[in-house]
Amino acid sequence: MEARALWLLVVVLVLGSSSWAAAYQGLSSDLCEVPAKDRVDCGYPNITPEQCTGRGCCFDSRTHGVPWCFKPLQDTECRF
Repeated sequence: MEARALWLLVVVLVLGSSSWAAAYQGLSSDLCEVPAKDRVDCGYPNITPEQCTGRGCCFDSRTHGVPWCFKPLQDTECRF
């Protein structure tokens, strides 16, 4: 039983990490280091992090009152 639980944990971790990596594919972290005051909205109300990054945009919900889904540096338009 313990080996089965360990195997399940490994599968969950692999699947979780691969989906996280896919969500941020093509975006380096420095491209998403946009000051809150300079963020250009790239989403819509209640957009999820996955939907946002799927558009080629950055997602950061730590600062209230500014766009959470925003265009990365060096990007001029969102991919819809």
